[in-house]
Amino acid sequence: MVRQKLNIITLGVKDLEKALEFYEHGLGWKRSVASQGDIVFFPLGGIILALYPRHLLAEDITINDDGKGFAGITLAINTKSETETDDILTLVQSLGATILKPAQKVFWGGYSGYFKDLDGHIFEVAFNPFVQFDDNDNLIM
Repeated sequence: MVRQKLNIITLGVKDLEKALEFYEHGLGWKRSVASQGDIVFFPLGGIILALYPRHLLAEDITINDDGKGFAGITLAINTKSETETDDILTLVQSLGATILKPAQKVFWGGYSGYFKDLDGHIFEVAFNPFVQFDDNDNLIM
């Protein structure tokens, strides 16, 4: 069974600086101290909005950023272990999802993979050893 919890919505943005101007300066949202380099996190009361360069997001998923089949958005299920990540990817594949990138160690120090659900929505399943969960399974960043 997969915990019923969506943790991160990642928007692949064409211009990170313009996106930051919109969200941080325009809307007045406060970025998380966990933000670094090309990834910016905004805590939204239990869900995190992440901004990441679109071409890098497509590269991480291992798909083309040609405007065909990639809408520039992913939904993330954060896990508490690498084993849980593998178990979820195995489960969704058995349910008909397409594995786009098998779980593997990734450049930012975690372990993740991607799948496409039955309607083509892209999910990342990730174990991040640098984050914690509260008592309600909300990410603490």
